[in-house]
Amino acid sequence: MSAHYTITELAREFDITPRAIRFYEDQGLLAPSREGAGGQRRVYSGHDRTRLKLTLRGKRLGFTLTEIRRLLDLYESPTDTVPQLRAFLALIAEHRAVLDRQLEDLTATLEDLSQYEAQCKMLLDGSASSDAAETAKAADAADTAGAADAADAADAHAANAAGADASDGADAANAARGG
Repeated sequence: MSAHYTITELAREFDITPRAIRFYEDQGLLAPSREGAGGQRRVYSGHDRTRLKLTLRGKRLGFTLTEIRRLLDLYESPTDTVPQLRAFLALIAEHRAVLDRQLEDLTATLEDLSQYEAQCKMLLDGSASSDAAETAKAADAADTAGAADAADAADAHAANAAGADASDGADAANAARGG
């Protein structure tokens, strides 16, 4: 007697949802038998389990569902295995070529990102040292302006004091003269 599986058993075994299994069925990758009233209960055979396992393996390897279907059809073909193997090798070569192109694109993109990253870091480093230099210049200018302002204030105070002393002296002389 061959093994039979429910959709729940297969979903648990392969860690996928029953919905994913129904999707693979809709795509023609699985063909469970139907039991119960109106054929509502799906019953998967050992053959269906193997097809599901191969489908999931193909997805992990990056094959499309169309490519997986072709591989499964080759797998089940009653013909000689040599043409099947040649067809399988051709499909693998096509897939490898696609992956190689994607790898080249990814490598180029990563190189571009590295250049942009280096440029940003250089600009930030230059900006940080530029900001520090501008801050130092501003502090120096404030110190210089502060010293000049202090000197100006001292000169003004001295002039006012001298003027006040002179005017006080003149006032005192005028008062002594009676004027």
